[in-house]
Amino acid sequence: MLYHLLYPLHTRYSFLNVFKYITFRTFGATITSVLLCMLIGPAFIRFLQKKQMGQSIRDDGPQSHLSKKGTPTMGGGLILIGITFPTLLWADLNNPHIWVAIITTLLFGVIGYIDDYRKVVQKNPKGLSGKEKLAGQVGVALIATTVIYYFGLTSSDLRFPFFKEWSIALGPLFILFTTFVIVGSSNAVNLTDGLDGLAVGPTITTASTFLILAYCAGNHRISEYLQIPFVPGAGELSIFCGSLAAACLGFLWFNTYPAQVFMGDVGSLSLGAALAVVAVITKNEFLLALCGGIFVIEALSVMAQVASFKMTGKRVFRMAPIHHHFELKGWPEPKVIVRFWIISVLLALVTLSTLKLR
Repeated sequence: MLYHLLYPLHTRYSFLNVFKYITFRTFGATITSVLLCMLIGPAFIRFLQKKQMGQSIRDDGPQSHLSKKGTPTMGGGLILIGITFPTLLWADLNNPHIWVAIITTLLFGVIGYIDDYRKVVQKNPKGLSGKEKLAGQVGVALIATTVIYYFGLTSSDLRFPFFKEWSIALGPLFILFTTFVIVGSSNAVNLTDGLDGLAVGPTITTASTFLILAYCAGNHRISEYLQIPFVPGAGELSIFCGSLAAACLGFLWFNTYPAQVFMGDVGSLSLGAALAVVAVITKNEFLLALCGGIFVIEALSVMAQVASFKMTGKRVFRMAPIHHHFELKGWPEPKVIVRFWIISVLLALVTLSTLKLR
């Protein structure tokens, strides 16, 4: 919005030329997002408390979690506000990538909201059934990937990190593959959201990493130099990623241990989808698995636990997802969280290093 209002005036006021630059607008969106979340956060939490939207706690989980019962949930709505408004304020709204990213994120948020609403307000412990939730996720992802494919918003080739020449032309299979990526990422972040700030930390590092990757993919000179796919217009997604990382940072102010508010499915489902959409458009689907390795590990731990119990009657971990396993081994919650954050930072650095290893 500011780009469209102020940049046209740069011929009269030369200092407004800064709105031409994605870097300037990314910084603007990032600062706006974190301040917005921190300013409206207390009122947002009071609203959730007033509506009695408290979190229910599993009886079979770690006993230390029982004290968290009643903590306001559905705080992911604050994150969605922190993503949407700064992005709309600072981005070029003629860019289709921005609209695909925002709309997909919000629609996944709606699915999470319905699930949370049934659990918290309607007191239905199951919320949406697994089939209902998956159907909603697949439906939204299919719409998003179909738009990306048929409007040519990015290449349908599958690219491999470390190999500059390797690619597979997927054609229409691009829709199925990227739908799997978006749904898988959404559920992986959802499974990670089990401790105070655990999912938010890796989301910040992953979004910050993809801010850089999106900028590189959208800049012809940089992409040519680094020998990565050039995606016209993808640089504008840096603003979206900046808002995403900053919204999570602002939310972390209230979500850090001991949490004043939980994000709920409205946050976790939408964050995973947001990261995946950026990865799909910038042709970094495999790097999403590397950079978001914490999310992958959490999801694999659940899959391994279920498969092992069904086939052998034995569990691989004391409890899944894997962060609960470490809790039951005696690690204090803050130790689990910070160590997972450290791993996430290391994975982000490895991901960025691939830009020079092609």
